[in-house]
Amino acid sequence: MEMNEKKRRQSMILYAIIACAILIAINSLFSPSRAANAPKEASYSEFIQMVNDNKVDDVILDTTSGEIQFTTGDGDNKESWTCTQFPGDDTLVQRLEDHGVTYSAVTQSSDDSSSLIFYMLLSYVLPIGLLLLAGWWLNRRLKKAMGGDGPSMTFGGGMGGMGGLGKSGAKVVNGEETGVTFKDVAGQDEAKESLAEIVSFLENPNRYAQIGAKLPHGALLVGPPGTGKTLLAKAVAGEAQVPFFSISGSEFVEMFVGRGAAKVRDLFKQANEKAPCIVFIDEIDTIGKKRGMSINSNDEREQTLNQLLTEMDGFDNHKGIVVLAATNQPDVLDPALLRPGRFDRRIPVELPDLAGRKAILKLHASDVKMEGHIDLDVIARSTPGASGADLANIINEAALRAVRMGRSRVTQEDLEESVEVVIAGEKRKSTVLSEHEKQVVSYHEIGHAIVAATRKEGAPVQKITIVPRTSGALGYTMQVEEDEHFLTTRQEAEDKIAVLCGGRAAEELIFNEMTTGAANDIEKATELARNMVTQYGMSDEFGMVALGQVRNRYLNDGSTLTCAEGTAQKIDDVVIEMIEKGHQEALSTLKANRFKLHELARYLQKKETITGQEFMDIFTRDDGFAPRRSDGSTAK
Repeated sequence: MEMNEKKRRQSMILYAIIACAILIAINSLFSPSRAANAPKEASYSEFIQMVNDNKVDDVILDTTSGEIQFTTGDGDNKESWTCTQFPGDDTLVQRLEDHGVTYSAVTQSSDDSSSLIFYMLLSYVLPIGLLLLAGWWLNRRLKKAMGGDGPSMTFGGGMGGMGGLGKSGAKVVNGEETGVTFKDVAGQDEAKESLAEIVSFLENPNRYAQIGAKLPHGALLVGPPGTGKTLLAKAVAGEAQVPFFSISGSEFVEMFVGRGAAKVRDLFKQANEKAPCIVFIDEIDTIGKKRGMSINSNDEREQTLNQLLTEMDGFDNHKGIVVLAATNQPDVLDPALLRPGRFDRRIPVELPDLAGRKAILKLHASDVKMEGHIDLDVIARSTPGASGADLANIINEAALRAVRMGRSRVTQEDLEESVEVVIAGEKRKSTVLSEHEKQVVSYHEIGHAIVAATRKEGAPVQKITIVPRTSGALGYTMQVEEDEHFLTTRQEAEDKIAVLCGGRAAEELIFNEMTTGAANDIEKATELARNMVTQYGMSDEFGMVALGQVRNRYLNDGSTLTCAEGTAQKIDDVVIEMIEKGHQEALSTLKANRFKLHELARYLQKKETITGQEFMDIFTRDDGFAPRRSDGSTAK
């Protein structure tokens, strides 16, 4: 019978507290220095002065030690004192008789010596004995809980059994108790198909053994955060109805060298005992990084990785042990971990496409009460690049908003507002813009919208608002693609840069000034232009040459240049030129639609939030000022 690590730790803390309490209690009860009636100490000269002042009532002289015990005062004010007699003072007895002091003499007996020895035993020997006894008993409990073969607990030596440092700490759940199957996973059809074969093998291993096929040792789930890697692993266990061992890579990292490797051994020992089963290691990049990458190597991490490699290479997969691991940094993993025979399969778990987002929204919406005629397709189109976790959060935010509004069911408005909450944050009611600032923000956002509306392949404008958000945005213009596409042409990229420059262009055109509101637009435009040059080969100056390398496409942490310093300077010049071209394009477009810009900005300032349909109705209305592109041609 195994003892839970948490209970063992709590037991040790309890035993230590009890031992300390006993030590404190014994010292409090038997220590003379802490007794309530302990006499006060005085010097011999103070004692003589008290006798001369007739303050001393009675005196006891210890002829063995020369100690003098005396009392002063009477009734409740009576106090006990002690001092040491001055050697050779033969006048003490006569002085006491002259002042009427009652005195007597005593000699220390063997009983006093015995009391002193008894006090020493109670104060020091007994507490130490109790601590040693408790440690011996606890050690026996730990060894028994670890099957009788665990390492002994020694003070100052190893700490093998203490606290269960050698235990893996993995959470074990029976397959049927995970509560998750493939039906609970949406938007990841390809990943489910790849994992279905593992489920089939676990359910019917003889079918594969007859033909000589071997079960894959491991499968690596790779994808951005929030795409459902852990959920898929639980679904595999739920489908196959086998035990599920779950542990994070960081849990292997220990302060003591060698403990991480011991945890790996214990994990696979438990898995071997409960086979067939699934072992899931989340964030495996914590312990699986390439060895020798850094000068400051981590011996503990590398020992843990070496043990993991050994265990995965050595266990018998005919028993049905499958190792699933998840990471969003596959590029940092050690090649030995990825070779066939360890992680045989690499299963991408990508961000869902339009159909996947619809399926995920439908799955999570089934748990929430909603009104009829809810159009989840609009929400799916409004959330390109959203992960499964983001979509689940959108449904939950909509339900929370419905409760705040006093409704019993979620409406389409709740869903659309929740999209804005996830993308831009909650409305900042405490931020009140002045009329001039509202005017500037209105022109800024309409500038984006007009430039977007005049692009041939631009995404339609869905919503424009100047209500401040908790993300720091004072307003935004939302565009939603009618159909999802996965390729971007050079013209479309240049149009996006022009749209991003539309806000600053409107500020310059109308107010002849610049504000800080364009900071995020400038950042996005610069990043897109730099990617066009260094990654997409969309510049005439460099052509099809890769001048940068993406650090991690799953984490969106940018890229690094892979070129000479002189080339980097030329890249900067080309990027500046591309952004300036988009800026001039935006200025020309707004000049050609100046009257529509004024009309729409005033309307937005008054309403604060308008829909894309309202915007297009005013923008395309035939009132003598038809919308035009920068070249003077009529816009769509």
